[in-house]
Amino acid sequence: MIASHYAEPVERQIAGTAALKARPCEDSETVGEMAAGDRFEMLDDSLGWAWGYAGASRRVGYVHSSAIAGH
Repeated sequence: MIASHYAEPVERQIAGTAALKARPCEDSETVGEMAAGDRFEMLDDSLGWAWGYAGASRRVGYVHSSAIAGH
């Protein structure tokens, strides 16, 4: 699945280290780690989790909304 086919992403940055999760919950598998300043292409932000893709590989996942800079 290519997430960019469903919604127009909004470019954001990660405020500090953050786990990129497979699902929007703490006990979900971590599919990547993000560092402060990393770019995050946000597709949705609801219920405390932001969904989008990150990095050159455009890995799709969820981060805590609080991890988004300026949130």
